[in-house]
Amino acid sequence: MKNISELIIAVKGAGEMATGLACRLFQSNFKHIFMMEIQNPMAVRRQVSFCEAIHDGEIIVEGLKAKKVLHPNDIRAAWDNNSIPVIVDPGWESIKAIRPHVVIDAIIAKKNLGTNLLEAPLVIGLGPGFEAGKDVHMAIETNRGHNLGRIILKGCPEPNTGAPGNIDGYTIERVVRAPCTGIFTSSLSIGTLVKKNDVVGYVDNKPVITQIDGIVRGQIRNNISVTDKLKIGDIDPRGNIEYCTTVSEKARAIGGSVLEAILRKYNH
Repeated sequence: MKNISELIIAVKGAGEMATGLACRLFQSNFKHIFMMEIQNPMAVRRQVSFCEAIHDGEIIVEGLKAKKVLHPNDIRAAWDNNSIPVIVDPGWESIKAIRPHVVIDAIIAKKNLGTNLLEAPLVIGLGPGFEAGKDVHMAIETNRGHNLGRIILKGCPEPNTGAPGNIDGYTIERVVRAPCTGIFTSSLSIGTLVKKNDVVGYVDNKPVITQIDGIVRGQIRNNISVTDKLKIGDIDPRGNIEYCTTVSEKARAIGGSVLEAILRKYNH
């Protein structure tokens, strides 16, 4: 290959972390990216998740457009229009059709759902569940802290802690969870300022109550069926509305590590 910017990059998942890395790669002139999602993706940080294109047809994050495509044959047309194609493809069949140079598992499932070394010359896994040298060529640490973004060539990222990252001294208090199993409804939009103990929505008839003051940085779509204790929202105590529509520092850092991993392999 004469020009590494011609690399084809497949991304499994199109949630917040996947979107952050796709933005980082696209801004680095890797324009041949496609993303694969499930039929009904459920993002909390919807305004910075390209998977919302599955529901709405398209979405723009930090000036970059992602567009839903219906068939692998439509992927190249999206590239020609300077868009990142997102396709419903839970079985990752597009990988066989397109034969990418890089596959990135950015589902953040905390376990490997089937990614393997044979999918591409470079296979990268984000976070717990992957073993570099066994099921991926490189794994990337996603746990906040000293090793965030570290590229692992042999072995595994740190196991899932189960605890959200610390923002202004808050961890689990930031996360809004379903009080029961049922249908979530809310009249609030992302970007709304809230106080501790405010009702931000309902699951069936049970109120969803905040634990801290802040801004609704993320919230799942309305009228979605949820299970008890599922994460359905995110309150940011910093209260800055711009953070609702921009890629987080964690996603940006992980995106930089993915960029480095690709350059390690292909920048000769």
